[in-house]
Amino acid sequence: MGRILVVDDEEGIRRILQQVLEYEGHEVRTAASGGEAFAIYSEFRPELTFLDVKMARMDGLEVLDRLRAEDPGAVVVMISGHGTIETAVEATRRGAFDFLEKPLDTDRLLLTIRNALQQRGLVEENARLRGEVESRYEIVGNSFAIRALLDRIEKVGPTDARVLITGENGTGKELVARAVHRLSSRAEMRFVEVNCAAIPAELIESELFGHMKGSFTGAHTDRAGKFEQADQGTLFLDEIGDMSLAAQAKVLRALQEGVVTRVGGERPVRVDVRVIAATNKDLEKEIAAGRFREDLFFRLNVVPIHVPPLRERREDIPMLVRHFVEKAVQEQRLPPRTFRDDALDRLSRMEWPGNVRELRNTVERLLILARGNEITAAEVERLVAGGHAAPAVAGDLLGATTFADFKERAERAFILSKLREHDWNVSETARAIDMPRSNLYKKIERYNLMRED
Repeated sequence: MGRILVVDDEEGIRRILQQVLEYEGHEVRTAASGGEAFAIYSEFRPELTFLDVKMARMDGLEVLDRLRAEDPGAVVVMISGHGTIETAVEATRRGAFDFLEKPLDTDRLLLTIRNALQQRGLVEENARLRGEVESRYEIVGNSFAIRALLDRIEKVGPTDARVLITGENGTGKELVARAVHRLSSRAEMRFVEVNCAAIPAELIESELFGHMKGSFTGAHTDRAGKFEQADQGTLFLDEIGDMSLAAQAKVLRALQEGVVTRVGGERPVRVDVRVIAATNKDLEKEIAAGRFREDLFFRLNVVPIHVPPLRERREDIPMLVRHFVEKAVQEQRLPPRTFRDDALDRLSRMEWPGNVRELRNTVERLLILARGNEITAAEVERLVAGGHAAPAVAGDLLGATTFADFKERAERAFILSKLREHDWNVSETARAIDMPRSNLYKKIERYNLMRED
């Protein structure tokens, strides 16, 4: 049985559908408008949505577009009392699974539900398998954020469109660029990477466009630049926001005309290169500050791809941990260890300002330093949270479900921090926090606090 959302501005339709569907064993929620549907959808995550075409304020086709944008795998059946072939075709074009006319025929309704839920199951299974395949390239996860990311990569990959990848440090922008390249017709050709932030400004032009012998001190031979090296393939300009304005002007010309000229050279060289750029900066702010060319931004930003930070896809952390364990055991010969559920839960509630890169380093640290074959939440506290104090505590407190739970978590974190500060000397800790020693002992027992070493 599945989770089904019914969206219709007619109360009678909502009530009848809910009764029929609940009788069949489904879990049902209803919404009287598009706005109400969005609020319910994000929390309920239905496997199937029945959506009325004609509604006040926001019609069903607009709601369909927004639902599909939020969840590319959404299975939506449109219903209407004024159905036309044109409307049905348009709904299907926009991604609807089926179109039913009112009054709804019960047999047709139940058949559609069965087929739609099977479709949803196939979509989710394909997403799971795709996540496993992509794990070889470290784009790991099955969250909605990652599924939407992979969906966009699959759409833009086979084209020759330029792509601008944005996201914080450590989110995996290079991995996205390589995934786009692998799906392109250029996959058998070279993928050439340039880290624009790591190359001094006076050398970036030579690095990108090459140079002729004697054009500057140290230019002992003719040398092809990255554009020429990537001919017929893909050029990945990482940290494009750190490139000098002079270099930006030459990159713009190369994109406009498809030719480059080596430093000290006179003969232009024609190149066929797909350019993918990435940055952790807000380029529109950089444009406003005069540090980035607006015309270059428009040339690069044909298809934008945003890579979400780890804190926005915490549900992927257990899968990422298992992936990193497997890779560390295979590639670095680290001892195989199992992460217990409480350890995974603790890691999932941390903030991870360094994103996936930081999580990978943390997993390797735990594999090296943990004491037993199983890694527990206590080991995470001992080996990770100490260096993560503020983010870890913040993540833990924000995981509270009630105010009473929040107070308990805050008290536990405070007492544990003070015990560590005073090297677990209970008498000194009690004096420092102005608490009777007997009360402190009771708190230690209540929260099951133990010295890590």
